[in-house]
Amino acid sequence: MLEQARDEEQIVSHVAGLDIGKASLVCCARVPDVGQPGRRLQEVQTYATVTRSLIGLADRLTVLGVTRVVMEATSDYWKPVFYLLEAHGFEVWLVNARDVKHLPGRPKTDKLDAVWLCKVAERQMIRPSFVPPEPVRMLRDLTRYRVDLVAEATAERNRAEKLLEDAQIKL
Repeated sequence: MLEQARDEEQIVSHVAGLDIGKASLVCCARVPDVGQPGRRLQEVQTYATVTRSLIGLADRLTVLGVTRVVMEATSDYWKPVFYLLEAHGFEVWLVNARDVKHLPGRPKTDKLDAVWLCKVAERQMIRPSFVPPEPVRMLRDLTRYRVDLVAEATAERNRAEKLLEDAQIKL
């Protein structure tokens, strides 16, 4: 039983927090310091949100031994980062910005925001939002795309009919 608790503590103790923007993201990784038990090492870096940089981020987090990555839901900017890190085997948490903002002491800069997210995740003060598994996401995307195509086809039919009626042609 004691070993299980240590393993659980180990999983939560290797965490990263991401503050994501359109062109870049700030990553704060906090891991235990092997040289000084009970102390934490913290690394904060900025990455571009292009694929090559995101792969570099995933590689760096792997080297640090990070197992859980926590990010705030910001527009649709979180999606490419979430999917790439998920594909690299990380436990990725998407947290609702409203839940995180309600916590006292929240800073306002990107760097401090990433550190804050990392610390509250480390202390398990937040919970993840539901993100459907990949097959469900793919099905939802296809369904939404089909709905859009049907709507566009209907709009085109209506435009053609109006054009013919304006030309005094009845079908």
